[in-house]
Formats: sequence, C-alpha cells, structure tokens
Amino acid sequence: MGKLHGKKGHFNSLRNQIFIGFVMVMLVVLLLAGISAYDRVAALLKSNAEKHIHQTAVQASGRLDALIAQVNSLTAQVADDSYVQRLLSDEKQGNPATFNQRQALLQIAGSYQSFINGAQSMEIYTTGYNRIFPMDDRSLDLRVERNWISLADEGKGRLVWAGADPEDPGVLLAIRRINLLDHSFEHGGYVVVRMQRSFFQLNDSNGTDGSQDSIMLLDGAGEVVTSDLEINLDPKAILDSGSVVQNGEESYIVVRQKSELTGWTLAVLTPLRETTEGVSILRTALLVSGMIGVVLFLIMSFFLSTMITRPLIRLMRAMRSAQPGAMRPNLMVSSTMEINELNNVYNQMVYRQNELTRVVHEKEVMQSRAELKALQSQINPHFLFNTLEAFYWSLEEKGDEEMARMVVAMSRLFRYIISSSQQDEWVTIADELEHAERYLQIMQMRLGDRMQWEIQLSDTVRTVAIPKLLIQPLVENAILHGIESKLGPGKISVHVNASTEENLVRIEVRDDGPGMDESRLQSVIHALHGGPAVSNKGTGVGLINVHRRLELYFGSQLGERCRLSITSKVREGTVIYFEIPMGTEGAYDS
Repeated sequence: MGKLHGKKGHFNSLRNQIFIGFVMVMLVVLLLAGISAYDRVAALLKSNAEKHIHQTAVQASGRLDALIAQVNSLTAQVADDSYVQRLLSDEKQGNPATFNQRQALLQIAGSYQSFINGAQSMEIYTTGYNRIFPMDDRSLDLRVERNWISLADEGKGRLVWAGADPEDPGVLLAIRRINLLDHSFEHGGYVVVRMQRSFFQLNDSNGTDGSQDSIMLLDGAGEVVTSDLEINLDPKAILDSGSVVQNGEESYIVVRQKSELTGWTLAVLTPLRETTEGVSILRTALLVSGMIGVVLFLIMSFFLSTMITRPLIRLMRAMRSAQPGAMRPNLMVSSTMEINELNNVYNQMVYRQNELTRVVHEKEVMQSRAELKALQSQINPHFLFNTLEAFYWSLEEKGDEEMARMVVAMSRLFRYIISSSQQDEWVTIADELEHAERYLQIMQMRLGDRMQWEIQLSDTVRTVAIPKLLIQPLVENAILHGIESKLGPGKISVHVNASTEENLVRIEVRDDGPGMDESRLQSVIHALHGGPAVSNKGTGVGLINVHRRLELYFGSQLGERCRLSITSKVREGTVIYFEIPMGTEGAYDS
C-alpha cells in the first residue's frame, strides 16, 4: 500500500482511481440532470402555479361561504324574531299592523344590521307581497322578479340570492321566506336584505406577497358580483373556456370554484407568464452552476483522494502495532469526518479495552477484600449473641424474670435482623409477623397499659415468601406517631390476609392515634416519592425504606400497586397497607 501511495503517477494508485471515478460519475450525473431538468421544469412550475391558484380559490371560496353564512344567519335571526313572527301572524289573520308596530321594526332591523358591515338595509313583506317595513307599502313582485319569489317559496326558509338591485347596481338582493314557528311553520311572509357588492371583496392578500392573482365572483346568471381584475374579460368566456383564457396578447390560467350555497362561481385568474418566467433564469443558472461544479469537483476530487488515503495508512500502522494489554490510541486528527470518526472509534475501543482490563483487576482486589470483611463480620454477631445470653442467665439467677424475657426478646430480635442476608433475605410471612410480635412485646414493656396490640394472620398466606423487615418498620411508625402521640391508651392492629384480587396478599398496619389532616397526609405521601421528610419525630427513613424496597422487589410485576398506601383521619387513626404477589419463592434468588 505504501508503494501505491508513493507512486502518484500510476493509474492503479488508490488516489488516482478515486479521482478518475469521481470525475466520470460527476460528468454523467450532470449530463443526465441537465437534459431532464430543462424538459420538466416548465411543467413543474406550471403545476406549482396551479396548486397555488387552487389554494387561493379554496381560501377565497371559504371566505365567500363564511360571508354567505353571515348573511344567512342575519336573515334567519330576523325571520325567527318573536316580534316579527307575531306581527306577520296578525297580518295573516287579517289584523293589519299599526303605524307604531311597523315603526318598532326600525329598531329591530337596525340592531340586526349592526352585526354585518355590508348590510345596506332590510325589507319585510307579508304573504300578499305587501311591504310592512320600510313603511312605503311597496309590493314585493314589483321589487324583485316573480321567479325569485317562487324559488324562495320552494326553499321553504332557505336564503335565495336574487342578483343586483334594479334600483341600485352596487347592491345585491337576497330573499328568504318567513315561516311562522307557532303555526306549524306556515308561510308568513318574506324578508329581503340588501347587501353592498364590496361586502364580497374576497382577495384580501393581493399585492402583499408579490402575487398577481385576481378574483372574479359571478352570480348564477353570469353577472359579475365583484372583481379586482384590472382588465375587462367577458364573464361568459370565463365560465365556458378551459383552464386558459386569452385576452389579446395576455393569457390567464383560470381555476373555478362553485358555491353550493348560492350557485355563484368563483374564478381565480393568474397571468400565464408568471408560470414560465423562471424557465430562462433556471436555464442560465443550470449552465453556470454546472460549469462551476465541474471545476470545483475536479479540485475537490484531487484533494479528497489524498485526504482519504493518507490517514488510512496511518490508522493501519497503528492497528498493526497494537498489543493485547498494552494498546495505544492513534493520536491522529483528520479533516475528513468519516475517517476522523473511524479513528475515534478505534481510540474508543482502545480506551474501553484498557478500562476493562483495569476494572477486572480492581474487581479481583475488591472481591478479595470483601471475602476478608465477610469472614470478620461473622465474629461480631456471634459475640453479641453470646453477651446477651450471659445477661439472660445472670438475670435468671437474680430472679428478674421480666428483664430476662426482655433480654431474650432482644436477642431473638437481633438474631433475626443480623442473620445472613444471602440465606435469609426472603422469609415467610409467619416469620416476619413473629419478629413484629417480639418488637411489640419489647415496646409494651416500655409503654405498659398505654398500648394494646393484635395480629391477625390468615392460614392461607402463612407460608407466602416476603422480603425481610417490611412489616416491623410499619409497626414502629404506628407506635411512634400513633400510640406515643395519643394522650390515652391506644391499639396497634396488624392484619394479613389474601386480597380480594387473586394471587395477592394484603398487609395492613392500623393505629387509633390522633391521625393526620389532608395537608399533612399529602406531605407524607410526597416524602415517600422523593420529597423532604415532614415528621418532627424521627426522620421517616423506615417508611421510605419500605416504600423503596417494595418498588425494587415488585415494581416490575405490580407497577404503581406495589407502593405503600396511606389513609388517615383526624382523631380516628392511620392505616398503612401494601400488597405483594403470592408464589414469589425463589423468584429473586441470586
């Protein structure tokens, strides 16, 4: 490899092969890309323009529907107004409205018109086409053509747009039949609303983003409702032509959107030149960028081939010199990311290998020290038990039976706690309750009549395996915060039985002490989950220790249910309980 790298003029060197290969691939790619790009760019630009125009049409159509919905809501509110309904009902029954009654409609119409800026005015007619508002007694059939009235009747309350107002071309008319709600929706009259054409100005972004899109709104008869197009185009040509409309030398792409609510047609027109003006610019950009790319690629290929081969040779030399147990990193920094990463991976492997060698050595040393400490620790409990036995026999000889029983209980208590964790980490529930009972006996010697206690154990769960020292800390907590904090005598109850759910054991420790209010109870629960301790008696380490051990032992099986649960009421006491699964014997042996 060194000879190949040294002979730079040879074709079979790695650097020359990379250089020639890169140049050939680049030329082929540029040639194919240049041929296909120019053919497809026009279609792509046109497609993008059509998508943009279609999006504009959809947005404008949405705004149109929203405006129509406003007018529809306005006329519906007027038609359903209780005063209008009552007035038209009286008219239908032959009781003409008085002047004051018709005058009152002015305030009602004004209040509704204020909700829509484009509402010019409103008119209300009876079933006989007589106008009761405004008060000029004009007939409806003289106001709009009869075919629009017929359409309103057929719509049975649907809003019908009747085109331009004959009296004012800048205003559009919409008519709705009024149904009497209290008379089985009988025909009661008509409401006509006059809307300004400017209300339907839909292009609210023209010119802000450089777009030249124009919007033309045509009614069902082909008449222009509103338009922001600067030139005059025949509306029929827009409705009948294809996707392109020709106007002299200018051509426009047209996208149409028809409103289902009104039957109006929304046309978005964009000059065709906008879709093709970027083709010549793109052609020039392709040629210039292609030439620059060829020059840069030739230069970069030359340097890249050199950068690849040189660090590879250095890395190969470092790998050949590596020896097991005495590996050295390759202190090389390459300007090529991939090669630098490869070198970093090799160095990490070297560091990891050396670290593993050091860790294995330290573990061997630590294991030897642990074995020595284990041998020494066996002497300390043996000495403690022998000393307590000597106290017991001494008290027996002196006749102090109560103290002798306490010493025996303490001896068994310590023997249970200090016994080998490898052999007795798991015990039966019966053994754990026996240990709790010995602790209660010792505490009763101190508290006397102030404390009573009971232990209830179901026979079905006596042999269920449980981690050592899960129940006694709960009993200790009940005495400390329940019995000792109570003025009178108190009672500790320990109940262990099968849970109502299959294959679970419920363990409950209850006291009738002073209890806790809700805020203090939440503080205790917060402390169990990692918050600060809140007890002014002790540190709460016992409860936190039990809670943490339950999570470690049974968290994967029970999830949230394996944690300690606490309930408490002021002056009634506190209950702490948890559940463990049956059949765990040997499941955690290690």
